[in-house]
Amino acid sequence: MKKIWLSLSFLSGIALHAQQFINSGLIEYEVRTNNHKTFGDGIWAEMFKDKIPQFSTTWYNLTFNDDKAVYQFNRRDEKTKLPWSRGEEEDNFWFNDYKSGIFVNRKFVFDDTYLLTDSLMKIDWKLVPNETREIAGFNCRKAVGVIFDSVYVFAFYTDEITASGGPMGIHGLPGMILGITIPRMYSSWIATKLQVNGVNTAIIAAPEKGKKKKAKELQETVKKATSDWGTWGQQSVWNIFL
Repeated sequence: MKKIWLSLSFLSGIALHAQQFINSGLIEYEVRTNNHKTFGDGIWAEMFKDKIPQFSTTWYNLTFNDDKAVYQFNRRDEKTKLPWSRGEEEDNFWFNDYKSGIFVNRKFVFDDTYLLTDSLMKIDWKLVPNETREIAGFNCRKAVGVIFDSVYVFAFYTDEITASGGPMGIHGLPGMILGITIPRMYSSWIATKLQVNGVNTAIIAAPEKGKKKKAKELQETVKKATSDWGTWGQQSVWNIFL
C-alpha cells in the first residue's frame, strides 16, 4: 500500500510539473482578409475586384506580461497588398490594461494620428462546450461573442496562457485568444507561434504621441463621415475601433 501511494504521489508530481502556465511572451498572428467580400456587391465593387487580390495577409505581434499587452504591426505579404495602401496602419498601436479595463491606442484616421483612451469594449461571451481546436500547439476552447451591438466574433482561447487578452481590443475570456473569425468583416486572426524567451516586455507601455481624443467621440465623428459609404463605411468603422 505504501508503494502504491508513493507511486501515485510521484505521478501527480509529474502531472503538476507538466501543467505549465504562461504569463509573459510574444504571440504572432496571421491576419487574413477577403477583399472581394469586403467590397460587397454592386457596380462600383465589381469595377475593383479584378484590380485587387482576393485575399490580403498581414502579421501582427501581441507582446504580453501578466495583465498588460501591446499589439502592433509586424509585416505584410507585399504580393497581396491593396494598390492604394500607403501603410498608415503600420503605425497603429494598441495598449491594453486588462486589470484596470483601460486601453490607450494610437490610430491613424483620416490623415491624422490620434491617441485614443477609453474603457475596454464590453463583449458578451458564451462558452461553447465540447468544441476545441489546436492552434500554435495549444488546445483551445471555443467561445462566441458580440461586439458593436450585433457583430459576432468566433474565438478560440487557451487557459495555458493566463492573460485574458487577444488581438486588438478583443479580450475577456479565461485565457489568451489564439484564433478569431469575424464573418461580417471577412477576416480571421490565427496565432502562428509563441515566443517566451528573449521577449522585450519593456515595450508594453501606453503610446504618447498623437492628438488626444476619447475613442467614443472619434467613433461618432467617423460614423457620420462614412454614413453614405454603405457596407464599406460600416466595416471601416469596425476596423478602426476594434
